Amino acid sequence: MNLDELIDLLPAYAKDLKLNFSSLVRQQTELTPQQAWGTVAASAIAASNDELTKAAIGEAQAHLSPEALEAAKGAAAVMGMNNIFYRFQHLSSNEKYKSMPARLRMNIIRTHGVDQVDFELWCTAVSAINGCGACVDSHEKTLRDKGLAEEKILAAVRIASIIHAIASVLQAESALGNLSAIPAQTA
Repeated sequence: MNLDELIDLLPAYAKDLKLNFSSLVRQQTELTPQQAWGTVAASAIAASNDELTKAAIGEAQAHLSPEALEAAKGAAAVMGMNNIFYRFQHLSSNEKYKSMPARLRMNIIRTHGVDQVDFELWCTAVSAINGCGACVDSHEKTLRDKGLAEEKILAAVRIASIIHAIASVLQAESALGNLSAIPAQTA
């Protein structure tokens, strides 16, 4: 099922999500296609809905080079790990954790093969979905230091918020048995 077909399955109460997807992804003008579709792909992975991930990655392949798609996936993967680790450090009242090394491999952050701004943008979007304030701050600051305007950063976060909300609705409707048009997942 393609992305538009999947979004068309959203119920009436999620009409705003359909409209926002159309205006903020389909008619997107603030970000480059690579930035926008890398954000869609990384956000879909972070949002953890199988059907949305398949559809988003399927469409992102038409807008991204294979290297950019792999980098977007890499951003979702590394931030899935880092967001938990750094959110724990941030939330813990034990200050000692902040002085301890992460000792986690994060090579993709330096070896992703795409423009650093694009990768940082995808890391920011995933961090927003995962709720890690420390990572949002770090990646957002890097983006601003590299000259990306706040409007562009917020455009990516808008896309992330829409993708996350669509994933939540699809998950809820599937759990309620209301999305029979979505094929059952097979192992």
